[in-house]
Amino acid sequence: MQVKETNRNSRNLNPDSASFLDILAANAYISIAEGYYDIETKIEASHHDLKQSICQSSKNAIISEVKFASPSQGIIHTEEDAVSAAKAMFRGGAIGLSVLTEPKQFLGSLDNFMKVRKTVDLPLLMKDIIVSKKQLDVAPKIGADVILLIQTLFDLGRCEHSVEKMIEYAHSKNLQVLLEIHNKEEFEKAIHSKADLIGINNRNLDTFSVDISTTQTILKSKDKENKIVVSESGIKTADDVRLLRKAGSDAFIIGTSVMKSSDITSKVQDLVDA
Repeated sequence: MQVKETNRNSRNLNPDSASFLDILAANAYISIAEGYYDIETKIEASHHDLKQSICQSSKNAIISEVKFASPSQGIIHTEEDAVSAAKAMFRGGAIGLSVLTEPKQFLGSLDNFMKVRKTVDLPLLMKDIIVSKKQLDVAPKIGADVILLIQTLFDLGRCEHSVEKMIEYAHSKNLQVLLEIHNKEEFEKAIHSKADLIGINNRNLDTFSVDISTTQTILKSKDKENKIVVSESGIKTADDVRLLRKAGSDAFIIGTSVMKSSDITSKVQDLVDA
């Protein structure tokens, strides 16, 4: 696959869906070629179970996200390092953390992920744009429990292998899989996959707009058949969490609104207790 390099200044682009996903996939292949994922360091394997943590949670299952930038928001947070943010989320009652490792669009870091892993005793999701088994190879080395796969990238032919093969390979590495979908058709595919968790992204990749009713609409369209559903993007308030929980979401990935808060611990706690 030929890829075109993009730099970090492209974060604030508002491209159409295909172009944006092409940028994400292209940057992933560039990072692979640059050796970003070729790390020698290996920390102690993690044995946390995010799916179980969600099922056993007596309150709202909040997966708080450590992120410092995004294509839609630009720089989100500059004051705290990843470890202090993760500690604050842990104190707030998050049942797991999502830590960005994608370096070009989201300013994520494998090093930050390992620092968080050594500090926080929670299930950790490696949040990246995964297109290759090479990226899955690094996940256990940095202490990840869960990896993200994006159904749309497979449908567009941007990944080296089929989604089924990538899920199987992740499972062989003792990794759980969060399969992200964006519409009813992808939800149907995800239900019949061997993914451990299904993520419904409320962001419209055509416009970058966010509408949390996306989760409601998709869950109304078809029974989730005992799958664990995680709502993603645009969740800001306790009311949002209550609305999505009523719609059938089992857990919630919340990043920007938490990272922008002046008191991360209190913000997470409010969402957990909603």
